[in-house]
Amino acid sequence: MAIQKVLLAYNFTSLDQKAIEFVNSAFAHIDGVEISIFHAFTPVPDIETEASLVTGKLKGSLSFLSQQIMQRENDLKAVAEKLTQTGLAADRIHTVFRPRKKDIAGEIIGLTRESKFDAIVLNRKATRVARFFSGSVSNKVVMTLKDTTVCIVS
Repeated sequence: MAIQKVLLAYNFTSLDQKAIEFVNSAFAHIDGVEISIFHAFTPVPDIETEASLVTGKLKGSLSFLSQQIMQRENDLKAVAEKLTQTGLAADRIHTVFRPRKKDIAGEIIGLTRESKFDAIVLNRKATRVARFFSGSVSNKVVMTLKDTTVCIVS
């Protein structure tokens, strides 16, 4: 039996809980499903902080941002652990935590094409204002990926 690969886009919002519940209800009982939980983070810029007094003050802020990124990675692993507790096999759950080089929709599209996912689970942004300013990630993904199932949880 062929393995079905599912990408769960995760952004550490309250709406992501619904997406996790959907993945549990839709895929936990199916053998041969591989879940990848994906988060793209904004990397901390490389700034020479020793060069001047002004940039030296940034050192603490950059260190704090680096710690936050490490915490997010640990939180993503905790989400994977939560999925294993609900019935999904641990060897079928993976985390993908990588720096963002494009917009979120572009990252999801690129990873889907690169890893050949069969389905994507996304959630919608909470407000129309947020979608207006950042664009609809789900709309961009649906319009671009014609041969992939996209499940939008709202």
